[in-house]
Amino acid sequence: MNLDNHPCFNPDACKSYGRVHLPVAPRCNIQCKFCNRQFDCVNETRPGVTSAVLSPSQAMVYLEEVFERKGNIAVVGIAGPGDPFANPRETLETLARVRARFPDVMLCVATNGLNLSPYLDELKRLAVSHVTVTVNAVDPAIGAKVYSWMRTGKKVVRAAEGAALLLERQIEAIAGLKARGIMVKVNSIILPGINEDHIPVVARRMAGLGVDLFNAMPYYPNAGSDFEHLPEPDKATVRAIRAQAAEHVKQMRHCTRCRADAVGLIGEAPDAELTATLNACRRLEVNTPRAGRISPRPCVAVASMEGVLVNQHLGEASKLLIYGQKDDRIQLLEARATPPRGGGTQRWEALAGSLADCSTLLVSGVGESPRKTLAAAGVEVLEIEGLIDEAVRALFAGEGLNHMVKRTPTACGSACSGTATGCG
Repeated sequence: MNLDNHPCFNPDACKSYGRVHLPVAPRCNIQCKFCNRQFDCVNETRPGVTSAVLSPSQAMVYLEEVFERKGNIAVVGIAGPGDPFANPRETLETLARVRARFPDVMLCVATNGLNLSPYLDELKRLAVSHVTVTVNAVDPAIGAKVYSWMRTGKKVVRAAEGAALLLERQIEAIAGLKARGIMVKVNSIILPGINEDHIPVVARRMAGLGVDLFNAMPYYPNAGSDFEHLPEPDKATVRAIRAQAAEHVKQMRHCTRCRADAVGLIGEAPDAELTATLNACRRLEVNTPRAGRISPRPCVAVASMEGVLVNQHLGEASKLLIYGQKDDRIQLLEARATPPRGGGTQRWEALAGSLADCSTLLVSGVGESPRKTLAAAGVEVLEIEGLIDEAVRALFAGEGLNHMVKRTPTACGSACSGTATGCG
């Protein structure tokens, strides 16, 4: 294992050595205002995007294919599409499997750092050699402009209080990584009008912690995010910011804003065959002697008025039907109450927490606020119409639901007094 061959940490290595990101971490514990994670957009190259989310078992099948097709992979990383340590079981299980199967490969993780510290010793034990932490502010007042909320345990923290907590956790984690001899890169996203003048201050603070590399990464406009109106910073601005940051710490200048399922050389065009393999692996049922089929989110939730059709708007649902696999067949497992109406975004954050075992929510209608909140927590919301049995079985078989997708929005009923423009 030659640590100099990491393509992100060494601009010379990136010409010869590739990396693969395994998308096994769908949930996130922070809502960044610049982020809108779309799991199924093959044409976008940015963090938080993947064509599929895999279980650890499925990821290992995919990785075998990657190594067979690509002879230059030096690094196996986990970079989302959520945060690796909002999904610690899936993350650590995947890293352990990769280390056992490919003992000479470098292991890498990219995280926001909020929940990183409890797993530092485990990362060291697994010989994870490189970790990237995204630090966008070292002033809570600026951080409050960047983040909507963050979740620690069952508590949701907002504004400057949340930004201060995040910074405290990040500093603790980075210091812990360096104390264990792990190389650290800090990403700092240049957000015009928000933190662009603050980036050199972040670089100086990170240099004081002994980080190895700093990546001032230009923001890429994301439709549907709170910052979708922000322009991408121009090249002259990025060069100037990097020059100021370089006074404190070594700069990364060859970043291409990798996807959560990136594979190959940095900047290399997507491999269509490996993308197809990734999607095929998502549909695999991979068995292990220990636990049978492994899936980070094995259930599907449904909003229904009578239990036969997907025909209820999320804002009107007092309960959701939870479907999963039991006794070797797909069946209704339980009816799960939804949080009480009112409370705005907090209602949807609470719902996201209660659906931690669900990959998908099927509804006849949904507002933009709950859709965004649930997506940030790793729950894909689909607006469809038709039989529950048909839809659920198609999902568990890895088939599409395009034929059931609703073509026109349906207004909420009088119970929620809505107009299909959003629930609060």
